[in-house]
Amino acid sequence: MNELLTGVVTGILFGFLMQKAQVIRYDRQLAALRLKDMTIVKFMLTTILVAMVGIYLLFDLGLVKLSLKPTILGANILGGLIFGIGWGIVGYCPATAMGAIGEGRYDGLFAVLGMILGAGIYAEAFPFMNATVLTWGDFGKITLYGILGIHHWIVIFILAAAFIGLFRWFERKGL
Repeated sequence: MNELLTGVVTGILFGFLMQKAQVIRYDRQLAALRLKDMTIVKFMLTTILVAMVGIYLLFDLGLVKLSLKPTILGANILGGLIFGIGWGIVGYCPATAMGAIGEGRYDGLFAVLGMILGAGIYAEAFPFMNATVLTWGDFGKITLYGILGIHHWIVIFILAAAFIGLFRWFERKGL
């Protein structure tokens, strides 16, 4: 029950932050896709950075175990294409669609219905894909710090510096 409560609280907090950052607005979604407004990119990179620090802090304290999934290029490329096409068509990703519905904007329902339809199609196509595209380019369970052969906190520090530099560049460009 404690894990469920933690999930609910963090989900509500994440939704609140998405709404306050205005990343669930349809016009911001389209501007991000057109590379005219980097608010969503800045929010996503900040979320990734906070998650990296939190997960590896808990990992180093021995409070969690990492369960890596294998890196399979075929699956990643196909999944990225499907996600990107869906986002481009409806103007929402899964989290922002749910946030839009939470704000009372019913256009987010079309995105959620599309996701449900896509999940059904994927389930039907899975046996075929599991024997083909989901096996292409299987690199196993890899991490960036494992590939580079350095400690994970060094990678986190480098990525944090890169993200901050990118944020500053976005701000100078008015993005």
